[in-house]
Amino acid sequence: VQLQASGGGLVQAGGSLRLSCAASGPTFRNYAVGWFRQAPGKEREFVSAITRSGGTNYADSVKGRFTISRDNTKNMVYLQMNNLNPEDTDVYYCAAANYLGGYQAIPIRPIDYGYWGQGTLVTVSS
Repeated sequence: VQLQASGGGLVQAGGSLRLSCAASGPTFRNYAVGWFRQAPGKEREFVSAITRSGGTNYADSVKGRFTISRDNTKNMVYLQMNNLNPEDTDVYYCAAANYLGGYQAIPIRPIDYGYWGQGTLVTVSS
């Protein structure tokens, strides 16, 4: 599976962005997909993930503001980010994991994801 993230940019606090993750490979629909973010000098942090059937999980810091979704017909995963604040400024990465379970145990550690796209920078100004 190859992944490519896009959609980052500069936005004012309170604004919105939608990140996209385009995937290649005929078996993409069998993978869980996660979004992570990382600031310079910090560890990569879990943001959200979605199972192959659409079950979702979110970090507490983004619950109620971010929504993850996927369109398996287009091999796409999206992260709708609303009410952004400066603390959301990071490089965002999408990743895929060969996971067939439900949302309750969906992987949230970077090490559980074997496929990564390049990052897309999100900058939120105050």
